[in-house]
Amino acid sequence: MKRIIRPGEIPTKDLHQYIVGSIAPRPIAFVSTVDEDGIENLAPYSFFNAFSSNPPIVVFSSNRRVSNNTTKDTLANIEVNKEVVVNVVNYAIVRQMSIASAEYPHEVSEWDKSGLTKEASLLIKPSRVKESPVNMECVVKDIIPLGDQGGAGHLIICHIVAMHIDENVLDGDRIDPDKIDLMGRLGRAYYVRASGAAISTLYQPTTDLPIGFDALPDYIKHNLYLTGNEIGAIAGLKTLPEWSDENNGTFDRSEADMIDDVKALIKKEEAEQAYKVLVQFYSK
Repeated sequence: MKRIIRPGEIPTKDLHQYIVGSIAPRPIAFVSTVDEDGIENLAPYSFFNAFSSNPPIVVFSSNRRVSNNTTKDTLANIEVNKEVVVNVVNYAIVRQMSIASAEYPHEVSEWDKSGLTKEASLLIKPSRVKESPVNMECVVKDIIPLGDQGGAGHLIICHIVAMHIDENVLDGDRIDPDKIDLMGRLGRAYYVRASGAAISTLYQPTTDLPIGFDALPDYIKHNLYLTGNEIGAIAGLKTLPEWSDENNGTFDRSEADMIDDVKALIKKEEAEQAYKVLVQFYSK
């Protein structure tokens, strides 16, 4: 049974928590801007993602405060200068990022409060966060208001004009997820560290199409002891492997022991062998 939530029938602050708890983890845009007087602002936003590679576009949303329907310094600065730096947040600076997220008065520097270091940008006015492993200098292409009530967002569409990537997070010409050690935002005060055991490798088919669930025999497709993910590992194969029935008739392990073996094989990314064990057991 699922709880039904209808927007407009519950307080916005509660709906917000249902949304951010469901759509997670979210990357964090640590945004630096500057106002018309040269005062620099630094603030994190987790309504953020990449939306295009050509042109290179990232988008984040600066929401109206639910409590009093006011907007934030970041939005005001962007409306004036149309420039931002999107700095990524890794584990090494996550607590400093949290300090910068506090609602300081306009004249108080989040840079000073967080202890982070300004570094001059190449093409735009706002400073980069030196300690961040990746900085994206952006020109704002558009600001799209989504409403005029507390909690309403402003989609800020940013065209990347330069990227700065710390050599220490690279593995050749690719970013190593363990080296960059990014943080993601969940609901409320929860975060996730995207490195180590949190990282899974999952084959993504493009031209080599997987066989799919419909190509599996019923005793695999509808197996009560395997999860959808485990069956999906076999359904993700490009072809069904051939198997030998030379041991057929002498395969006298229990079904429970066989399933344990299959699960272990799948965990080791040996889906072909797992398929063979299943076929051999259920064909005996």
